[in-house]
Amino acid sequence: MKYDELHEFSRELKRLRKKYLTLSDDLDELKHTLAKLTIQGGGKHWTCLHREERVSIYKIRLACRSLRATTMRVIYARHTDPVRIVFIELYYKGEKENEDRERIKQYLLDTQ
Repeated sequence: MKYDELHEFSRELKRLRKKYLTLSDDLDELKHTLAKLTIQGGGKHWTCLHREERVSIYKIRLACRSLRATTMRVIYARHTDPVRIVFIELYYKGEKENEDRERIKQYLLDTQ
């Protein structure tokens, strides 16, 4: 499976990685989990924000070992053809309450 990330996601990851040292490893574990799953969603850790035939947008809780909690959130797009994951946003729940809806809308417009 191929993984991409938006420029904004890369900047957020770089900033948060300085504060939470295990974040890179935690994100790698998430990638392994996403690769194993054929059907997304289910449970309290996944929320589908948008669904189309070719792309779905999900918000997931990320367990960060530095925080010892699931207060990190990752917004990602799962494309069906070809199958790939694009990371859109990463944020700490203590700094930001909700996802950036405008960024998600812009991403969907750019992929059309």
